[in-house]
Amino acid sequence: MSTEKLYEADAYLGEFTASVEKCVSEAGIFKVALNQTAFYPEGGGQPADCGTLGNTRVLDVQEIDGTIWHTVTGPLEPGTKVVGKLDFQRRFSNMQNHTGEHIVSGLVAREYGYHNVGFHMGSEAVTVDFDGILTKEQLYELELQANDAVLQNAPVIASYPSREELETMEYRSKKEIEGQVRLVTVEGYDCCACCGTHVASTGEIRLIKLLGVQKYKGGVRVSMLCGERAFRDYQVKHENIVGTAQLLSVKPEEAGDAVVRLKQKNIELKKELKQLKKAAGPRG
Repeated sequence: MSTEKLYEADAYLGEFTASVEKCVSEAGIFKVALNQTAFYPEGGGQPADCGTLGNTRVLDVQEIDGTIWHTVTGPLEPGTKVVGKLDFQRRFSNMQNHTGEHIVSGLVAREYGYHNVGFHMGSEAVTVDFDGILTKEQLYELELQANDAVLQNAPVIASYPSREELETMEYRSKKEIEGQVRLVTVEGYDCCACCGTHVASTGEIRLIKLLGVQKYKGGVRVSMLCGERAFRDYQVKHENIVGTAQLLSVKPEEAGDAVVRLKQKNIELKKELKQLKKAAGPRG
């Protein structure tokens, strides 16, 4: 059987009704297949959605040979109707981060000609791997351009062009795709083959923050956060820097230099202590 993917038509659909097609138990773990679903299965670097199906919790979602299986906490009777409810806060956060990644990857391809060769939305940060070197200074410029894209509130459109149309189009894709290709276009910034969920316009991302860059497999790995996760990250770091500044009796913008001075002073004091112990000699 093939599951109808409601999330492809409407990424904002947070509640739906479906028919239970199959329910299997594997070592006390229940897996359910529906005729249609709004739950996104793990794939393309994006994690699976969570939520509830009827009175059970959805723990994981995977697609196998066209069928989307929901790992749930209890059995659901085949042939019955069930209401699915997504953890939409999690879904929307994934939409913000995935769309932000498209913008950054599109900019990197346009400005430097590098390819996105790896993408993962983790619990701590989103990571994107590129097959070329980017400096911290270049990362800063990319962040400015990415947030300018947010301000533009550009439309984000999913389309299903024919094979003939695809041959005349320029778009990013990490691998050869069999069957129908789904293109996600961020107007003016990116066009990429993608199965994930995205916001309808870039303004909904609100903020794109590039956290850092490190060398990785001949290229670089860029870590980033978007939307609510970026704001939460800023809040935590702001509280930490303000707290550190208060302890050191300096302004927040001076905290970094103050910590460096404190560390250097600590090194000097350790040297002095070592010299004093040496001068005092062994105790009788």
